[in-house]
Amino acid sequence: MRWGGIFDIDSKRVEVEEEELRTHVPDFWEHQKEAQAQMKKVKELHQWIDGYDEVDKAASELQLAWDFVKEGLVEEAEIDAMYTDITAKIEALELRNMLRREEDSLGAVLKINSGAGGTESQDWASMLMRMYLRWCESKGYKTSIANMLEGDEAGIKSVTIEVDGAFAYGYLKSENGVHRLVRVSPYNAQGKRMTSFASVFVTPLVDDTIEVRVDPALLSWDTFRSGGAGGQNVNKVESGVRLRYQYTDPYTGEHEEILIENTETRDQPKNKENAMRQLKSILYDKELQHRLAEQRKVEDSKMKIEWGSQIRSYVFDDRRVKDHRTQWQTSDVNAVMDGDIDGFIKAYLMEFAGGQTQQE
Repeated sequence: MRWGGIFDIDSKRVEVEEEELRTHVPDFWEHQKEAQAQMKKVKELHQWIDGYDEVDKAASELQLAWDFVKEGLVEEAEIDAMYTDITAKIEALELRNMLRREEDSLGAVLKINSGAGGTESQDWASMLMRMYLRWCESKGYKTSIANMLEGDEAGIKSVTIEVDGAFAYGYLKSENGVHRLVRVSPYNAQGKRMTSFASVFVTPLVDDTIEVRVDPALLSWDTFRSGGAGGQNVNKVESGVRLRYQYTDPYTGEHEEILIENTETRDQPKNKENAMRQLKSILYDKELQHRLAEQRKVEDSKMKIEWGSQIRSYVFDDRRVKDHRTQWQTSDVNAVMDGDIDGFIKAYLMEFAGGQTQQE
């Protein structure tokens, strides 16, 4: 197919052969981290090639079916369905083609914090959590809740979700910022229209193939009992862990304490391992932001998208969800809250992938 040149598929076929040859050397697995990095590279190349081959096959089948339509052997409705399917697959490849940075292919750590406003904001944060979990499920991504603080009456105050899957960070980085909800609140006795806010912060989920230096001297641990619903569900041992890291920015000299809590399992060593992975993800992300600082300066003419800014409004009464960075919007509020956010992600990548790709 001619359009294969868009994705440079021929060079990827040559490259994957060369990379696979490197995995056949006798001492390949003696160096675990290097081997894992190499296998990851091979896997990502195969994802490109397999995706292209799938579309190429579908295109051939569509052409054949069209010939059968002329002979009256295939209904036009079937052709329309095949065309819709192949269009979606091509768009998915085009979208992935925008994710070319090293970190884009990683998983993601997604943290949601409710804003001021009590129960209403905490309910909004839980709705966003459900939205992202539904989206991850639709993509086949594995998710795990590393830590969650429930609301006083309903909803959640905060939650940290680990998303494991190829390009999860590349897609979800578009969600960084403040999300605004406008609705008639079920928690307001007067039935008034209320505005609530929740913040979403996304960092790459680093793996063992990425080197991130953590200074043990700056690290301290606390343990605590994980919360539960009572009875047999209460954790009677201190399996929850709290990590504190005294971080000094090497570029600005500013100091901050990074605090991470993990209650994902009832195995304290496992929770410590997960907390360390989150710490490495945060440190990796900080380095990325410094690396891209100059690029962001060049892009100052574009609308800044940074932590603390309002990026999207969800207006339930008007049946409208609008992204303020790209102006992309939809009236299908229910679909969005059920995880259909691909339109927002695509609009973001279409506008910013070529320049200001990374945001706080």
